[in-house]
Amino acid sequence: MSADPQPVAAVSRTMRLPVRSDPAVSGDTLVRYLDAVRQGLLMIDRSGSIVMASASARQLLSSLNIALRENASALPLLRVLRGETPQDRRAIIGTLRHSLDRRQPRLFEFRCADHTVQAELQPVVGGSWVVTLEDVSIRKASEARADAMARLDPLTGLPNRLLLRERLAEALARLDRTGEACALLLIDLDRFKPVNDTLGHPVGDALLEKVADRLRSTVRPTDTVARIGGDEFIILQAGVRDAAGTQALARRIVDLIGRTYMVEGHLLTIGASVGVALAPEDGADADRLLKNADLALYRAKLDGRGTYRFFESEMDARMQARRKLELDMRQALARREFQLHYQPQLQLESGKLIGCEALIRWRHPDRGLVSPLDFIPLAEEIGLIVPIGEWVIRQACRDAMTWPSHMSVAVNVSPAQFKSDRLVETIISALATSGLPARRLEVEITEGVLLQENEKTLQTLHRLRELGVRVSMDDFGTGYSSLSYLRSFPFDKIKIDRSFVKDLATKPDGEAIIRAIAGLGKSLGMTTVAEGVETAEQMQRIRLEGCTDVQGYLISRPVPTEDLLEVFATYLKA
Repeated sequence: MSADPQPVAAVSRTMRLPVRSDPAVSGDTLVRYLDAVRQGLLMIDRSGSIVMASASARQLLSSLNIALRENASALPLLRVLRGETPQDRRAIIGTLRHSLDRRQPRLFEFRCADHTVQAELQPVVGGSWVVTLEDVSIRKASEARADAMARLDPLTGLPNRLLLRERLAEALARLDRTGEACALLLIDLDRFKPVNDTLGHPVGDALLEKVADRLRSTVRPTDTVARIGGDEFIILQAGVRDAAGTQALARRIVDLIGRTYMVEGHLLTIGASVGVALAPEDGADADRLLKNADLALYRAKLDGRGTYRFFESEMDARMQARRKLELDMRQALARREFQLHYQPQLQLESGKLIGCEALIRWRHPDRGLVSPLDFIPLAEEIGLIVPIGEWVIRQACRDAMTWPSHMSVAVNVSPAQFKSDRLVETIISALATSGLPARRLEVEITEGVLLQENEKTLQTLHRLRELGVRVSMDDFGTGYSSLSYLRSFPFDKIKIDRSFVKDLATKPDGEAIIRAIAGLGKSLGMTTVAEGVETAEQMQRIRLEGCTDVQGYLISRPVPTEDLLEVFATYLKA
């Protein structure tokens, strides 16, 4: 190695290594040190010859069928590192000199046989190079497995949102290149949450695995089935020729997912709602397609679930209007745009008003009076029903303090409010602040409240009863109407839904239902109120069937607080 002025000592039978002249460290000792290093070490002189190779380097290069000889040329190795076959030795040396001139190491990674090797060329002052070699096959395989797992849902083994995005990007790239269309089918499971809540997450997870298997079975190998959320799946359908093929797939999904499952001894029935977006008609980028599929899914849910809907441009306009309504509603409380109207209730036996039901109204500065049917479902969906409901309770208690002392006020409490831990505390605070006696406050719930977290709900109801607050079951007869509800808690009042009253003149079964509920209430010591009474004939029939109270337009329409005293005065005169 003429270019290196240092003396050299034998490092093997064929390789020589420059060593220090320090007698405390012999050349053989230094070689043993280098041979103990896990990475392989090579030294290449200015002319491109290998003048030193550690044991690890010789072993690794041997496994790659790269033999080393005395003063062997580094060309075979360098050709591998460069990934090409240079025209001559001068080209490789020139590449290395470029690294030397810039004093920058060069990092290479190459595959040979079953090995992945990482090599770093480091320039050394004087025109030589030091090369470190490391077999990173195991590490790369582990990284590849981790990378693959990061793209799969751990429960079902389906692609996750990350891999779906990559596949969707590939599909949209093909759309640009070849015009090959694709479709997204967003799938949300119906009635899945009750399975989790009643049977536990292990059963819910097992059900999701079976759903994943069914979805796999209904698509082609070129399609992608992904799980993107708890009970949300999505199918990327490739090579779409027309909407008919996608429609057939959506129909198969609804049918297949809706069939009964056997999971750990349980017969389970769920459903699927599907929203469909087509590319390029509904968008040529991933975000727009996903958004439009979501809008179509939302429409499928509104239309009763267990069905599919294709995206339509009007859906976006409706969603924008919905978002605007949501933003306005979030500001309505602060702007004091909500107000309460009250509808009186009449006791049939005495002919006196005994209380009023509080009904919320929204007077929007631009929209005018917004119907509760338009904003209450949205408030429940986005969680605003809890603060709105708290305001209703407080305002109703304040208003009722201005009424005759025998009259009560009834407020509707939603299932979302019962889930909140603040309901009882809110009522205690509202009674204390207003001074209203607890016996004059009536909480109305629907059967939907009793369907969720039954034990916790009953505890809340009993706490209200202990306060002295009365509890009514509203809209009885329209839901499950389970008699076990009436046995599980001693309600003060049963309210018969207006639909039965409306049908009194045309459907004879309406009278039978009202008679049965009135008899049930009398047997259990509960007041029965018929809602929606609009004619004297309806009231007379209801009286004959045994109801105790009535509520409806015949008595009074819902009126604001300032008009309520006039209604009271009318009945006092009568």
